[in-house]
Amino acid sequence: MAKIIPQLNKETLSRMTGGEKRLARRLEALLEDDYAVWYDIPVGKNRRYPDFIILHPARGLLFLEVKDWKLSTLKKISKSDVSLLTSNGLVTKPHPLEQARQYTYKAVDMLSRDPMLRQTTGAYKGNLIMPYGWGVVFTNISRKQIEQAIPDDRREDLLPDHLMIYQDEMTANADAECFQEQLWGMFNYQFGETLTLPQIDRIRWYLFPEMRIDDAGQADLFDADEEDSATLERSLPDIIKIMDIQQEQLARSLGQGHRVIHGVAGSGKTLILGYRCLHLAQAMNKPILVLCFNITLAAKLRAFISAKGIGGQVQVYHFHDWCGQQIKTYHVDMVKSNKPYWERQVDTVIRAVDKGQIPRAQYGALLIDEGHDFEAEWLKLVTQMVDPETDSLLLLYDDAQSIYKKRSGLGFSLSSVGIRAQGRTTILKANYRNTREILDFAYAFARDYIDPQSAGDDHIPLVEPMPAGSSGPKPVVRAFNTLADEISFAAACLKKWHEQGTAWGDMAVLYAAGYQGDKLATELKKASLPHLWMASKDHKTAYQPGDDRVSLLTIHSSKGLEFSRVIMMGVGHFKDDEEQLSQKARLLYVGMTRAMECLLVTTSAENKFSRKLSAVAVQ
Repeated sequence: MAKIIPQLNKETLSRMTGGEKRLARRLEALLEDDYAVWYDIPVGKNRRYPDFIILHPARGLLFLEVKDWKLSTLKKISKSDVSLLTSNGLVTKPHPLEQARQYTYKAVDMLSRDPMLRQTTGAYKGNLIMPYGWGVVFTNISRKQIEQAIPDDRREDLLPDHLMIYQDEMTANADAECFQEQLWGMFNYQFGETLTLPQIDRIRWYLFPEMRIDDAGQADLFDADEEDSATLERSLPDIIKIMDIQQEQLARSLGQGHRVIHGVAGSGKTLILGYRCLHLAQAMNKPILVLCFNITLAAKLRAFISAKGIGGQVQVYHFHDWCGQQIKTYHVDMVKSNKPYWERQVDTVIRAVDKGQIPRAQYGALLIDEGHDFEAEWLKLVTQMVDPETDSLLLLYDDAQSIYKKRSGLGFSLSSVGIRAQGRTTILKANYRNTREILDFAYAFARDYIDPQSAGDDHIPLVEPMPAGSSGPKPVVRAFNTLADEISFAAACLKKWHEQGTAWGDMAVLYAAGYQGDKLATELKKASLPHLWMASKDHKTAYQPGDDRVSLLTIHSSKGLEFSRVIMMGVGHFKDDEEQLSQKARLLYVGMTRAMECLLVTTSAENKFSRKLSAVAVQ
């Protein structure tokens, strides 16, 4: 069964014509699972909308236009346009074959500018690495009808038989082999080898730029001039980053209403949130609110939103900063109590909303990252901020990364806080961030402390991650006599990695206690290693993922971030407190899963965690 993107859910089907629905279901049923099919997705930054795009590793790329025209309304046809009889009289439309041809050649021209997508040897050297083609589907006209209406010589000129599929050839009982033969008969060329996964991702990177990860400043070939080709080729990335196709399918298939995504670390939850922001920013007039609990993650999300040019429509806040902004905007007096300031902020906003001093329904959509760190009263408060007319809410969480609570599970039902997502919850099990070795190491450590059967009232269990990343070096655990030795070794590793080609900004050192960070920052300053020590709220807020300097931060503050190489130091700092073992184990699990390629854990004291980590490292 082919992957249809977006999925054929209620919202997608509501956008389709009757003929498009029938064709989509035939494509889904009659094509194998190595086919990917995109429906009504804009291609490139010029936002061209082919009806269907089909990609197959061995077959190539195909563009289809679908028309629900009837023979009785098709009054005139030329090679460039058609005349149709409508309720508004006779109207002229572009010829659908010409539309599909233009989509195809624009895409082929774009893809062919990348040397990594061109053939390098043989008769087709310099051509695109895969076949391509285009065609038209007439969903309400049979082949016999068109043969009777248009003479053979004229039909071959206007509607070539091999480029057309008709109503009687896409029925529910159509033969899969015959149907596929018709599709691939639309190709003018048959050459090339089976596409590799990196090549498929590269093709998707060009066709769908909104799916790119960290593409700031990279070339957009759809908007490029011919004379700039040489310059563009030099600027093309060797390694591209793009959402996995399953992530893309989910991101594009999120419908309206309340949605919940429960995903393991590294499953792409924040990527999906970012895409959702892009989609909603185009569809809504009211501002969109994004909330999370981690200050550094909020800074990272703001950088992403700003780079995408939607900062004016999407507001990103650390939850307590949002509370403070509400209090300031609506001139609300703080409640008086003996609670900490941040708790009084929340109490003040809740009371002000109840009294009508702060209005409800301020936002067209609400997106919450790190939902596992939100208290019930916080969620109950912010769900009131969504405009009932749009009623758009997305909550993302992973209970294995809940590091601020002693309990396992949310501890309350989502419905009790106003989130109505029954039947609209997606569980993501695949981890794409970490190498298999890092993920296996992190989970082997954490599984003894985290109950995999724990579930809240919404019956969403803790999910064991499934490795989907590449392989790499095994994590290393090193024990030292003193903290100073840990720090010296960390500095030496950072310097060595940089000399081997790793950018400063791709490395981070996570520490367990503030005094460790202080000593670490002093040592790196002495060694003249560029770094950002996120010791204060201002430093965390100023975090920019693109800055080329080593990040120094607590394990708590690292949540939501990722780096190629991570050193996690000071794990022997934690006391062997039975009541907090599970919570601290989650914290260490979060820290370890920040590392995408290389993980080093150091300790200069012995506790249960250091012994466990050392044991796992030698397994």
